[in-house]
Parts: sequence; structure tokens; C-alpha cells
Amino acid sequence: MRADDRAAVAGQPHRANAQQALPVLAVAALGIVFGDIATSPLYALQEAFGAHGVRPTGANVLGILSLTFWSLVGVVSLKYVLFIMRAHNKGEGGIMALLALAQGALRRQPRLRWWAVMAGLAGAALFFGDSVITPAISVLSAVEGLKLAAPGLASWVVPLSVLILLGLFALQRFGTARVGGLFGPVMLVWLLVIGVLGLASLLQRPEVLAALSPHHAVEFFLRNGFAGFTTLGATVLVLTGAEALYADMGHFGARPIRWAWSTVALPCLLLSYFGQGALLLADPSAAAGPFYRMVPGWALLPMIGLATLATVIASQAVISGAYSMIREGMQLGYLPRMRVLQTSSQMRGQIYLPAVNAILLVLVLAAVLGFRSSSALAASFGIAVSGTMLMTTILALIVARRLWQWPLAVVVPLAAVLLTIDLAFVGANLMKLGSGGWFPLVLGIAAFTVMVTWRRGRELLAAHIRAQGVPLEPCIASLVAHPPTRVPGTALFLTTEPTLAPQALLHNLKHNKVLHERNAILTVEVLDEPYADGQRVHIEPLGGEFYRIHARFGFAEDPDIPAALDACAVRGLGFDLMETTFFTSRENIIAGDRTGMAAWRDRLFAYMARNAMPATAFFRIPDNRLIEIGRRVAL
Repeated sequence: MRADDRAAVAGQPHRANAQQALPVLAVAALGIVFGDIATSPLYALQEAFGAHGVRPTGANVLGILSLTFWSLVGVVSLKYVLFIMRAHNKGEGGIMALLALAQGALRRQPRLRWWAVMAGLAGAALFFGDSVITPAISVLSAVEGLKLAAPGLASWVVPLSVLILLGLFALQRFGTARVGGLFGPVMLVWLLVIGVLGLASLLQRPEVLAALSPHHAVEFFLRNGFAGFTTLGATVLVLTGAEALYADMGHFGARPIRWAWSTVALPCLLLSYFGQGALLLADPSAAAGPFYRMVPGWALLPMIGLATLATVIASQAVISGAYSMIREGMQLGYLPRMRVLQTSSQMRGQIYLPAVNAILLVLVLAAVLGFRSSSALAASFGIAVSGTMLMTTILALIVARRLWQWPLAVVVPLAAVLLTIDLAFVGANLMKLGSGGWFPLVLGIAAFTVMVTWRRGRELLAAHIRAQGVPLEPCIASLVAHPPTRVPGTALFLTTEPTLAPQALLHNLKHNKVLHERNAILTVEVLDEPYADGQRVHIEPLGGEFYRIHARFGFAEDPDIPAALDACAVRGLGFDLMETTFFTSRENIIAGDRTGMAAWRDRLFAYMARNAMPATAFFRIPDNRLIEIGRRVAL
């Protein structure tokens, strides 16, 4: 999730104020950064000893707990906190920010850059699958506590989960600024409660602390063989949400996140897991639901309510993350433009994408109604989590070697360790393809196909435009030498090819046979950086009252053409919007017989292009100042 979106959910300003106390930022981070990983105790150990796991014998309990402990310490604390969080893009994190960083590092190596792009898009696609499964499994796992409180209500678990999710998605259009300030305190209470419950259970069987020794994890694999390996598919569930530590650096900063993790989140999670393990040592039959079995009878219903609230917060963070990632994908040219609405006038990161919200709602409800239990969904959850972690590792290693210039003597051993762990998790989860693992894989493949098809289609379209284009500067020289009739006002032509005469300009001359007194050729450039620090616009006079303007935006910003034109005034080229006419061309894409993509991909690209939000609306150009010229292009 992009930092300013999570910041908006937290009810915080866009950038961390240096004067804010560390504990305040840490508590805010708890509600946004750790919502997903903090609710994993609801289902992680249950799955490890469930249908796809091992029997809850004493030795197996210690083995699973040892794997859990070393996974949290090794993957989250060492890999993400100490290594991955170093790979920030001007303070921003997340898979798209990391992809942009890796692309910049491989600018002169197109083949490696292509592979890095594929890895980044695969990670983003799997994150989309995670965005679907997290709300479904989290809410289901919380509501399933009703089976213990009142077994007669078991049939209501799915309907109640559906109602909660319908309400959650219905509220997206209003934003969460007003209630976002409660997220941190609620998650703090949640973590402290599960920590206290775990400690109370652990004190009953303190011998469970023997699992801190890694030899129990080694013996677990030796004893269980292939079954032990497949259990890694459940162990990875304790790591869900680890990506958030990296994604939220831009708002909270690395220090508050690290502080919150080491002082609150990690200790409370470990206490919860070890408490569940202690319960299983005393009563192996509790493996069907060890989390709620630790809760005293009198506190069961309040705990179900708190768990439901915690899972809604975790789901909200993931949904907002999907909005952010998709907007960044649009900015970087991997997804068609969609309508983006700001839900807060104070916090620019709080956004709502109606089309994405509808798609997510349908898919989340399909997951709940299709799988009907958190245990069934857990089999599908792991592959999305482990796949995203693998792609993040690959991109971070590229950055370490190519951008930071780390020596091979450091990168190779680091890569061997990290990739071995990630590949083991991915391999274990691939064993579950037939029992639900196919679901996020299908979602990921669909999202990946959309992204690579849109990117390739745009490249083919740009090549077609260049092949038929007219060089701009000779065209201007001809117009200056043989001027047509000039009319008052300013014409601003939007184009993606600043060296070619815009088609809208040529058509205006051909059909109207006039030229405005002043003409500007505007190109919007999206950077491989989150924010366009420094000069927003660059103005180049071309003679004859022609100007070439480059407007620069970061991939984490909303392009705003009127705002960019205001920046031009500071540099001596002012624009009065009431005297300015915007000209643009809109291509009507049809699938042709040209080579470049398969016919079905041509049709998919044409469909997306027809339904994409017009660039003029996306760039906030006033409708009453716009002239759009259409043309048909066959790919």
C-alpha cells in the first residue's frame, strides 16, 4: 500500500512531522501497518494442525512453534526490517515503488530490466489476489468464534461475514478519515489482549518455550519428511502483512515502524502463538480452533467483537492498498486510466476507485461464498503471500547489486539464503493448488495479463503514431514561413510524443485552416520516483509563439494539468484558462492484422482502451475548454 493512502486511513497528515513523538507515530502505525499480520493468530496455527497440516503431538507443536518464531524473526525482523526497508524510493516503499527503483538501476540493461518488470508485475498481481483473500479470511476467522460461543449459530457465520463485508465496501466511497484515528488504539488493544491471553496460557505450560531452540524446527522436518515441508504452506500464514512494514515507510518513517514491531507487535504475536502452543500441549483436541479456546467463557463474545473490529481494520488497510497500487500502476503505464476520487480535502492520499471497489467486492464475496470457512481459504492464502515476498526479494537484490553496488561476495550468500526461504514457502504452497491455491493464482494471472497487455498495447500504439508522425520543429518552421490565419487566444495540444506535431494540431489546420496566436505542446511525464521534487514544468520556446512544455509528476501523485500551468506562470508563461483551448486526439483502437500481440490480446487492449477514462478527465482538464479529435487506429 502506498504510504499516503495508509496515512489517510490513519487520519494522519501526508508526511510524518518530525516533532511528533515516536510513541504517537508507532501507535498510528499499529493500526495501518500491522493490521494484517496482527490478525494472523486467528487462523495460522489452526491451519498448521488442520486438514493440510500435521497431528498436534507434543513434538509437532514444538516444531511448528519453532518455525513460527524463526519465521517472524528471520523473515520479518531481519529480511524486511533490516534489509528490504533500506530499499526505499525517496522514502516510499511497496512493490511498485521498488519496481520503479529497480528499473532505474537497470536503465542501461534492457534485458535485465525486462525481467525486473516481469517480477514486479507478478508481485503486484499476487498482491491483488492478497487484497481479495485478506478481507474474506480475516472476517470469516473472526466470526467463526460464534461456533464456540453458540454452536447453534454456526449456520450464520457466512451470512454475517457477507453483511460485514457489504458494509465495509459500501463505506469506501466516504473515506475513513473520521474513524481512522481509532485504528491505532484499537489495534494496540487487540495486540495487548492477545498477548495477555497467550501469556496466561503459556504460564500453564512454560515448557513450550523450548521451541525457541531451532533444533526443534530441524527435527520437525526430519521427523515428518514431505508432510513437514507441505506444512510450510501454513507456517507462511504467520507472515501475512509483512509487506506493509516496507510499504508504509513514506508516511511513518522506518524508525516508528521498527519500534512498533520490536516493542509491541512482535512480543504480543509471539505470546499469542506460544500460548496457543501451550494449550495444544495440554489439550491436542483444541487444534480445531486454538485461538478462541484460550479465551475464558465470560470473555468469548466480547473477544469475537474485538476480533471482528480488528479484522475489519486489517481489511480496510488492504483495500486501500489495492487502490494505491492500482493508481501507481496507472501512472507508470501498466493499467488503463480509471476514475480516482479524493475522499478527503485535507489528506490527498485518501482515494476511492469505484471500478476497483466493485471488482474487489464481487471477488471477495465469491471467495466467502465459495470457500465458506477460513480453513478452506487458508490453503489459497499462502501462495499469494509467499509469491509477493519472493518477487520483493528479487527486486531488492537487484537494487542491492546494481544501485547500491554491493559486492557479489555479499549479495550471493544473501540471495542464497533469502531465495531458499522464499522458494521453500512458494513450493509448499504450490502443493495446495488443488485445494484452493488455484484461486489467487487465477486472480494473479488475470491481473498480470491485463498489465502486460496494456503496456505492450501502448508501446505498439506509440510506435504506430511515431511511424505516421510529422516532425514538430520543421512543421513549426513551415508555419512561421507561411503563416495561416491567426486567431486570438492560446491553444494547448496534449501529446505523448513531444518531437512530433500533435495530430490535433494538424487536423485543426487541415479542417479549420487557422492557428491560435500562442500554441503550447504539452507532454506529461511520469517519473520513476514517487514525487516530482524540484522543477514541476520545463518550458522550451520553439519560435513563432510556439512552446514545448514538459510537466513532471511522480508515480504517487495525481496529474493535474491546470496546476502545472499555474507553475508555468512563475517561469514567465502564464495561462488564462478562460482564454485557453485544450486540443487532444483520442484513438479508437480496433484489433487489426498487424503483428506484435496475439489477436485475443489485441481485442483485450482495444476493449480496455475504449473503456479507459479519457486522459482529459484524468488530467483534470475543464470540459468546457476542450476539443477532442478522434481517429481510428488498427493494431
